[in-house]
Amino acid sequence: MPLVAKLDDLGKPAWIVLTIVAFIYWWPIGLATLAFLIGSGRMSSWNRGCVSRWPEELRSAGTWWRPSRSGNQAFDDYRTETLRRLEEEQRDFQEFLRRLRTAKDKQEFDQFMEERRGRSSAQP
Repeated sequence: MPLVAKLDDLGKPAWIVLTIVAFIYWWPIGLATLAFLIGSGRMSSWNRGCVSRWPEELRSAGTWWRPSRSGNQAFDDYRTETLRRLEEEQRDFQEFLRRLRTAKDKQEFDQFMEERRGRSSAQP
């Protein structure tokens, strides 16, 4: 098993320790390790959909953070409505992608079953 796979199995603390040890040993190796971690997204919680796992009330605009007011009520209303509409479109698009993946999986499974039936009927 390669070193990267072993460290991935151990999780983020192992990567942090490796980066610190690499900096202590020789700083260019530590810098290369840090660049690898940032570039691969291993230390980021924003990839792999972690943000979308937050409860909806925490993700919606203005509930846990207050957007700055512009002083123009019409613009603030427009911005709030636009953010709400974009969040709704994002949910719809994620649902579409889920249905698309499901359909693709079903098609691949059906193709596999057809090939399997063809092989079993060809054998005596």
